[in-house]
Amino acid sequence: MPTEILINVRPSETRVAYIENGDLNDLKIERRTSPTLVGSVYRGKVMRVLPGMQAAFVDIGLDRAAFLYVGDVRPDLDVADLDETESGEDGDSINDKDSDSDNKPRIQELLNEGQWILVQVAKDPLGTKGARITTHISLPGRHAVYLPTLNHRGVSRRIADEPERERLRDLVQSINPPGGVIVRTAGEGASEASLRSDLEYLQRLWSDVQKAYEKLKKPGLVHAEPDVELRALRDLLNEDVDRVVIDDEETYKKILAFLGQFMPKFRNKVSLYRDARPLFDQYEIDLEISRSLERKIWLKSGGYIVIDEAEALVVIDVNTGRYVGKRDLEDTILKTNLEAVREIAHQLRIRNCGGIIIIDFIDMEKDAHREKVLEALREELTRDRARTTVVSMSNLGLVEMTRKRIRPSLVKTLCEPCNYCDGRGYVKTKGTIAREIFRDLEREALALQEGQVLVVHCHSEIADSIYADETEALEDVERRLGAGVVFKLEPSFHREQYEIIPSGTRAPKSMKKQDN
Repeated sequence: MPTEILINVRPSETRVAYIENGDLNDLKIERRTSPTLVGSVYRGKVMRVLPGMQAAFVDIGLDRAAFLYVGDVRPDLDVADLDETESGEDGDSINDKDSDSDNKPRIQELLNEGQWILVQVAKDPLGTKGARITTHISLPGRHAVYLPTLNHRGVSRRIADEPERERLRDLVQSINPPGGVIVRTAGEGASEASLRSDLEYLQRLWSDVQKAYEKLKKPGLVHAEPDVELRALRDLLNEDVDRVVIDDEETYKKILAFLGQFMPKFRNKVSLYRDARPLFDQYEIDLEISRSLERKIWLKSGGYIVIDEAEALVVIDVNTGRYVGKRDLEDTILKTNLEAVREIAHQLRIRNCGGIIIIDFIDMEKDAHREKVLEALREELTRDRARTTVVSMSNLGLVEMTRKRIRPSLVKTLCEPCNYCDGRGYVKTKGTIAREIFRDLEREALALQEGQVLVVHCHSEIADSIYADETEALEDVERRLGAGVVFKLEPSFHREQYEIIPSGTRAPKSMKKQDN
């Protein structure tokens, strides 16, 4: 089956889906009101130095001070113990090693309160925490990541062919740019001319960053990463992708211009989606997103997994459910655990879960079965672009693992603490419900008769939010549909509940809350 990148663009948000063998393998959602900060470079002012935490709080012009750990502060010494790995939104960080040993500088020796520094966001704000920043600047290009403040030269670990790794190292050495370089996975097979052009562009970009830093006299943004659709193509588009589909003409033209400048050989893979049916509906992406917001995920066999997220911990429980097997109990347990492995790896990617992850597999008596499940998990995780580390399975069937967390998870992006249950669960945000209404309006309009308007019965908070914050999106929907949209308030509706009815049709009687 083809590998495709789908880009769904609306005035208030952009969604990018990576489809591989018919399955959703990666999902990025970015809203105009809360774009990711990862990769953006800021001029910052040190507000507080905390020797007891070996960290500092830095004002970079955001609502909350950013957090700078001592290991992310660039000393005057050359750093020689870096991992040879990629950097960027989907790659590992440049240096995750702790730097608080006795033979390394302390935070109070590196920073002073009131000091101005150039920093880059490594992790978006999560929960009550501010953004995590680093002074190790990394500028990702198509084939390479440029590290202007370091002298490290490396090749992505995802390039497994040793002769190719050696060739790329030699190319970087012959080009010999000032600073460090890590060749990305997309650089496999790149010519010297392509790699040189990429690095020259990144050196010019670094020069612009330095000039902007000197020009800015207060904490604030110096350099922002490209929009999510351009980042996705930079990081995901390669020879294995059969086509890129965009459902917005302006974005389509922007992508063609971007590819023409940086990746011209892929321009013929891009197409504009013109069908009346929403793009993500063609691939049932919205159904997959809704499924990934559920706490319980059913497996095809009848078993299921339960996923609970805390701020820095994700717990996954595996159960046999309705599956009774065919041979014996141990065989039933093994098959359920193996099926759960595939679904767990898939859900971690789509939900973008990060931090410490505990998986409670069904207890297995045989060591061979435990090892088989553990090996299957490691194999499935090789498809994950985020860095993962799996610890051995305990006798109770518990697996501890970590997954690199850079952006908020899908639940944190699309949901907020529920005021109906005092924070014990989640409801979708008003913005999420508004966009679901807009997508449903597009579907309902396919059967709309001439002269009819669409009446949206919903909670007053949703209608107020749409008229206050989504007027541009509402006007865009009405223009697309060629029909008017009116809202009727239903005081007894749950906030997530809504019903769309063409004018002249009987109003709904059911007040049952919609499922998430």
